[in-house]
Amino acid sequence: MNYEDHAVKLKTITDPKRMKIIDLLSCGEMCACDILVHFDFTQPTLSHHMKILEKAGFVHVTKKGKWHHYSLNQEELKIFMKEFNQLFFYSDSCVCQKNNV
Repeated sequence: MNYEDHAVKLKTITDPKRMKIIDLLSCGEMCACDILVHFDFTQPTLSHHMKILEKAGFVHVTKKGKWHHYSLNQEELKIFMKEFNQLFFYSDSCVCQKNNV
């Protein structure tokens, strides 16, 4: 497990605005204009948050005409959640087991 990478990803999603964006995208792909109506900030601010989510690997972006459409990167989220859960629950791949090998 890459602890530094996970720390960056956790920092990314602990921002309340980005957490809400992830929640909105859990319903399916959304255009930036549709995401923006749920917030009281400007399009450049939304763009900033989306770039952070994209850089962390949580979001896919596609351009359709003049709008950007966003969707969750389900594969990355599955990997992240699986590894994150290993921090709290015992498994055969537990770090303490690896040190005894």
